[in-house]
Amino acid sequence: MSETLLSSRNLAFELYEVLDAEGLTQRERFAEHNRETFDAALGTARSIAEKFFAPHNRKGDEHEPRYEDGQAVLIPEVKPAVDAFLEAGFLNAVRSFEAGGMQLPTLLSQACFAHFQAANAASTSYPFLTMGAANLIESFGTEEQKQRFLQPMIDGRFFGTMALTEPHAGSSLSDIRTRAEPAADGSYRLKGNKIFISGGDHPLSENIVHMVLAKLPDAPPGVKGISLFIVPKFLVNDDGSLGPRNDVLLAGLFHKMGWRGTTSTALNFGDNGQCVGYLVGKPHHGLSYMFQMMNEARIGVGMGAVMLGYAGYLYSLEYARERPQGRLPDSKDPSTAPVAIIQHADVRRMLLTQKAYVEGAFDLGLYAARLFDDTTTLADAAERQQAHELLDLLTPIVKSWPSEFCLKANELAIQILGGHGYTREYPVEQYYRDNRLNPIHEGTHGIQSLDLLGRKLAQNGGAGLKRLVRLIAETGERARAHQSLDALRLPLEQLVTRLQSVTLGLLGDLASGKVTGTLANSALYLKAFGHAVIGWRWLEQAIRAEEGLARAVAADRDFYLGKLQAARYFLTWEVPGCQHELALLEARDDTCLSMQDAWF
Repeated sequence: MSETLLSSRNLAFELYEVLDAEGLTQRERFAEHNRETFDAALGTARSIAEKFFAPHNRKGDEHEPRYEDGQAVLIPEVKPAVDAFLEAGFLNAVRSFEAGGMQLPTLLSQACFAHFQAANAASTSYPFLTMGAANLIESFGTEEQKQRFLQPMIDGRFFGTMALTEPHAGSSLSDIRTRAEPAADGSYRLKGNKIFISGGDHPLSENIVHMVLAKLPDAPPGVKGISLFIVPKFLVNDDGSLGPRNDVLLAGLFHKMGWRGTTSTALNFGDNGQCVGYLVGKPHHGLSYMFQMMNEARIGVGMGAVMLGYAGYLYSLEYARERPQGRLPDSKDPSTAPVAIIQHADVRRMLLTQKAYVEGAFDLGLYAARLFDDTTTLADAAERQQAHELLDLLTPIVKSWPSEFCLKANELAIQILGGHGYTREYPVEQYYRDNRLNPIHEGTHGIQSLDLLGRKLAQNGGAGLKRLVRLIAETGERARAHQSLDALRLPLEQLVTRLQSVTLGLLGDLASGKVTGTLANSALYLKAFGHAVIGWRWLEQAIRAEEGLARAVAADRDFYLGKLQAARYFLTWEVPGCQHELALLEARDDTCLSMQDAWF
């Protein structure tokens, strides 16, 4: 694949120098793998993404899915791309060999997926949603449900979706109205409407398995009354063959700003009173089950945002190197040749900002994938639990920080191309439009900030937070071995120290019942906390870059110096700015909270 989609050198740096992917091969589950098998999987992902996904990215944007005769019609290039993804085994990359999978670590599967996300976010969405839905049935479904629905999903014959949102409720899931009535045969009959269902209809698979949230007749009010149901597009007979069409109707397609190649659907369940659904797990526990898929999806959204930012950054970098325009400010001779725009300081500023955002977020996304491996394959149960607590705490950051700052990177990519960046002749405007969805779906910024401050920080007695602070301190200690990193380390340490004190104050306010006032500025807290996390990941990368320079391989020198410069930018330009957010939080500023409707 072209290096305008993903830097292979940076990927190798992350996997083998920062995150110790090879160390995972010492664990029993991954013992049959080595660097060679990892690189082979990455190479396959790269070539399929290049051959099948990247070529129709623009066409999918220009020719979005059409609603015809009650069905969604896609451009013909999507199916061969998705089929190639399935045939190469990427749908089951992390499943065990016995189940027909590659038994790859999540870290490696995420690195493979990054190629598809950079090449074509829209077409990649179809198998991604299927993986999430399949994992949900695997975790909470009955053996019979697994046989009937999961196995065909693993085989790539059935695809999946998640159906949460309703027209009147949006993110407020406690207010959903979709109902499920028990039937005599042990199944249920659902009735309701869902919107913004990505992949809710398409011709890519034999069947579509919708994971639907609904309420039973005896449901208690609020989120504690939500159950989860399997609702297939076609009913499935006992012998596995497809039965009649279920009472699930495609009511229409949404026409979006970006991400146009993925169908976004309105679905009507039970218009004729015959929508058959199957309860997953226990009644009224549906939201806690769905959170598994949502958390997976949130990490996936974060990585998707990274890769769209990354693709824009690398494209604008290549453009800046090749586009001659103007002369340097101290060159007075108009007869001299124009310089490439990368020679202009402000263009380098914009490129460096992009690099700091996308490579910082890329590291965090892969670190989260590595943590997931720790939750499942570490030998010690207490260590697995620690990894889980940390991943839980970081999930809102993994989702929201790239969604905000890699979008800013896309904005800068457009700026570097100037007027060309604003035209459809170049890809950077599409990357921006596609990426603009990521701060919204799978829980908006506002939702993530409430989740972080209102729930995740205090969870398990603050175990995740304590673990994070310890890890940042350990990185700071290792950074002390390199005097050159003192100027980078100190702003991070100052931010973390003050962040801890502000956090304790806010958690104290929450504990004393001051909920509304404390959460009013949660978005400020999310920004400062996110910058501290990315600052930590940049300091970690800076240490590895210093170690790389010490090995004195001439071919790598520029790469490592680039890493150090990006770390320097983020830790000395961006991190100190968060002190302002913390000052507002410390002061319990109520400017936004006290604003009145009538004053607007």
